[in-house]
Amino acid sequence: MALKCGIVGLPNVGKSTLFNCLSNAKAQSANFPFCTIEPNVGVISVPDDRLTRLVEMCQPRSVVPATVEIVDIAGLVKGASRGEGLGNKFLANIRETDAILHVLRCFDDDNITHVDGSVDPVRDKEIIDYELLLKDMETVDARLARTIKQAQTGGDKAARMQADVLQAIKAALEQGKPARSVTFDTPDEQKFVRELFLLTSKPVLYVCNVDDASAATGNAYVEAVREAIAGEGASLMIIAAQTESEIAELDTYEERAEFLESIGLEESGVARLIRAAYALLDLQTYFTAGADEVRAWTFIRGSKAPRCAGIIHTDFEKGFIRAEVIKYDDYVSLGGETAVREAGRLGVEGKEYVVQDGDIMHFRFNV
Repeated sequence: MALKCGIVGLPNVGKSTLFNCLSNAKAQSANFPFCTIEPNVGVISVPDDRLTRLVEMCQPRSVVPATVEIVDIAGLVKGASRGEGLGNKFLANIRETDAILHVLRCFDDDNITHVDGSVDPVRDKEIIDYELLLKDMETVDARLARTIKQAQTGGDKAARMQADVLQAIKAALEQGKPARSVTFDTPDEQKFVRELFLLTSKPVLYVCNVDDASAATGNAYVEAVREAIAGEGASLMIIAAQTESEIAELDTYEERAEFLESIGLEESGVARLIRAAYALLDLQTYFTAGADEVRAWTFIRGSKAPRCAGIIHTDFEKGFIRAEVIKYDDYVSLGGETAVREAGRLGVEGKEYVVQDGDIMHFRFNV
């Protein structure tokens, strides 16, 4: 599943430094705006202790982890919705992502200039939010005019539904609220909203980039952001991007663990961020495990067995017969698939089974 998270923010807030920590790709990082003209893309493995344990048990010939694509998008500025600072191109890059990692500068450093002259993460957040809202308003207004005409002249029920959805979203945008703050109940409404590709309908994780001393506890800037996003339906996490870049350069696990302990952290912010990005997209993982391969398969939370089977191959979904399911805890505690079968703990599930995070699956199918 080629799902993407886009890293956005004003210039010089730490986006490219963070991206460099997240992937082996090295985005240019410099103390001036627009150093990242084309979006850099990194395919990031999702840290998962369960996969590590399964590999230890199975000793497979190959290992395939779950992944998320991270896109480093150049810094937006005020007026981006009108094309300022290459804004139209950057907004188009955001539109192509599935979720947004919004980096906010929450540290003071006289050596790193701020495009607006001072550090104020809430103001920075509002600048970008406003530009995204304006762009969505353009999209909604253009679509609404056509849709109302169709509903009035043709008596089209679908057009009437779409007009109602667009008007509800427009009302929210006019109040300064993102499109994701409006909920819709029917599958047709939800499908229509997805097809609009609105920038403010995407799930958002606000990433507060702090200094070393605030990596574990946060600071006043972070608390201001936390208060500003209350009720917005978005998440927040704290990371010290510069610290993460130093961790990434350490050679051994022991050195990294010792460094993390010295600053009061149990694991790196990068690992937490990758998992947070995965969860932001409402993704979960099931596994296939054997001597040939141990693999983590990404699925959308709530998916049923045939749909998950189709992630491996479309024929698996078309000819689905049943799924053999082993719970991860049973697999580990009993010592593998054979022991699970002998203990009678292997489940046989049909088309209505909702796959759970961590399930170890075998699909039976016939085409």
